[in-house]
Amino acid sequence: QVQLVESGGGLVQAGGSLRLSCAASGSIFRINAMGWYRQAPGKERELVAAITSGGRTNYNDSVKGRFTISRDNAKNTVYLQMNSLKPEDTAVYYCNADIWRSSGSYYKDYWGKGTLVTVSS
Repeated sequence: QVQLVESGGGLVQAGGSLRLSCAASGSIFRINAMGWYRQAPGKERELVAAITSGGRTNYNDSVKGRFTISRDNAKNTVYLQMNSLKPEDTAVYYCNADIWRSSGSYYKDYWGKGTLVTVSS
């Protein structure tokens, strides 16, 4: 089985920082894109940031300049460094990865269970 496990969420004050981590494990042949999504209460899930296996990145305009996504391919891990946090960043953050399993012939989306980030004003 392939699993994604997030960590690093918590409660911080506005202006503070957090670093989220997501590690993929299981029978993995290759991982293409990885990313972070978030969902606030009463709102739709939205892309926060994504990164390809080659390091190309995309960011939601609302976090651009404050958040940085990175990955360690050797560890099958993606990170999200979040600085200058705002109350509007409060949400459950989900890790996503497009993974080609060793037993498969194509990429498939996998999701973590999420980690809660709460930013107080």
